[in-house]
Amino acid sequence: MLSIGEIARLSDVPASTLRYYENVGLIPKVSRRSGQRRYSSDILQRIRVIKTAQQAGFHVQEIFVLLEGFDSNVPPSERWRSMAQKKRLELEEKERQIKMMQQVLENGLKCFCLSWDECFVNVDLDGNGRR
Repeated sequence: MLSIGEIARLSDVPASTLRYYENVGLIPKVSRRSGQRRYSSDILQRIRVIKTAQQAGFHVQEIFVLLEGFDSNVPPSERWRSMAQKKRLELEEKERQIKMMQQVLENGLKCFCLSWDECFVNVDLDGNGRR
């Protein structure tokens, strides 16, 4: 069993964040020894999933549904499927925006223009194929 400090160090997540995760139900409430939380090492995988989901733009409520929204013995529920489809569309839009910004940066690295306006002439900022 690991202390909250050890889990924080191993997961690179502050102890205050781990307490928050516990309060909102993202990680289970754990037993305490001498007043200190004690976790099994398998919590690290769950924390990795939470961090990955947050980095991908999932909100706490969405992560909760992702982790707890369906029984592992039953196929994903319609609620989970709907949330996953919506989030997939959001991520695809974010990917499109990232690609556009990469194009802006790439053009900027090759550009010797005197202003950004001149550089943007060659960038499709609307994503519609027109410049």
